[in-house]
Amino acid sequence: MVQGVQIEVNDDDGIQYLINTNPATDQIISKVACTTLDELETKIVTSKTAQRKWRLKSPEDRVAVLQEALREVATVQDQLVKLMIQEMGKPIGEAEEELEFAINKDEYFHVLLESLQPQQYENSTVVRHPYGVVAVMSPWNFPVDEILLLALPSLASGNTVIVKPSEVVPETGALLVKTLQSKLPDGVLQLAQGAGDVGAALVQHPGVNLVAMTGSTATGKKILQSASTQLKRVILEMGGKDPMIVLEDANLESAAKDAVAYSLCNSGQVCCSIERIYVANSVYEQFQQLCAKEAASYKVGDGMDPSTKVGPLVSKLQQEQVQTQVQDALEKGAKKLYQSEAVPTTGSFYPVTVLSDVQLDMKLFSAETFGPVVAMTSFDGTEEQAVILANQTEYGLGSCVYTQDMAKAQRIAAMIDAGQVGINCYPLEGMDVQCPWVGHKQSGYGFHSGYAGFLQFSIPKTIVHKK
Repeated sequence: MVQGVQIEVNDDDGIQYLINTNPATDQIISKVACTTLDELETKIVTSKTAQRKWRLKSPEDRVAVLQEALREVATVQDQLVKLMIQEMGKPIGEAEEELEFAINKDEYFHVLLESLQPQQYENSTVVRHPYGVVAVMSPWNFPVDEILLLALPSLASGNTVIVKPSEVVPETGALLVKTLQSKLPDGVLQLAQGAGDVGAALVQHPGVNLVAMTGSTATGKKILQSASTQLKRVILEMGGKDPMIVLEDANLESAAKDAVAYSLCNSGQVCCSIERIYVANSVYEQFQQLCAKEAASYKVGDGMDPSTKVGPLVSKLQQEQVQTQVQDALEKGAKKLYQSEAVPTTGSFYPVTVLSDVQLDMKLFSAETFGPVVAMTSFDGTEEQAVILANQTEYGLGSCVYTQDMAKAQRIAAMIDAGQVGINCYPLEGMDVQCPWVGHKQSGYGFHSGYAGFLQFSIPKTIVHKK
């Protein structure tokens, strides 16, 4: 995930400031002071002190407080939507959808509470023990939901939390955290602002007991290496290069619609975007036509415009990366089926682009793209080749298979090395709240969400009792 953030140092006091810029207009939104090392030290001490009382509350009481805090977030929903659009360019429809999903969590809290209950055995009881202080480092592409995905189970488990939002979306993160803080005991949830150096200081600090991060694989590796010196627990959800398999008996109209929608969602800036599409030879030509037609309905523009489906990329640096990958593919033989023309000249917009005949030796099919590109190629249509191609990556986050033969789909799904597989659907859509979100290979280390994921935010402790 390429960002590109400008930092300015105040000549009078030496404080660093994040230069917060609107990617649609290139205009400065604000200057946000970075948390100093001294301030970080104070926050960690405060977190440890607050955790001693917070952990004594029952899981039911902690969850009740968190539910009240989320209701408070609902009162600033419109402000959060506006900030998301300004800071990272998300189209208003997608921003509103993210907020709705993030704050409506009744069933979520039911499963979360279930995961925290003691397990009784004949002579033993297994209880959930909090780690202590959790550092949550969230990405810019889902600046509200990703904080909550990591902070809520941490807090419910009896930990205290320090959130460092991405330096790209500091105001969105600040408003969310401060709103939650208004309903939480002092010190239970805190905010740290800054770039990678602030995140690194959090990871390295001996007072932080668990690091939970969603972000790039490169950043995840750095966190893992740093945390290993203290045997510190980590939960890392990282990058992806998700494949889509379209077999000859698939519903091509439905598959093409999903191929375009989930390649372009959030301007393609999603760790589980569809980034590699493999289509059976016999239906390849028809599928290309369907995708090009579907992509032509996606308007590129400012996220504040309700008709916009694809907003700007998060930065000029990200724009350059996508352009480099597309150009590399075209020079090596890929074909341009469609590219939108009405693209704003200001900001970091990139046109919706549909490419065919994209091969593995092209950067577009090997490196994470994070842009509004639909990339496809053909294959022989066999199950064996479908599995080989899907697994021909260092990543393993999501994937999907389109066919009307359910037995065949299940066989392929069982052999794909990924945490989530959708059959005739995008796996993230419609997942049951009980299900974990998992990255295989270099897409994850630890995991979150669902009953099994919630258990990652506390450690089991066995109490043996003799009658």
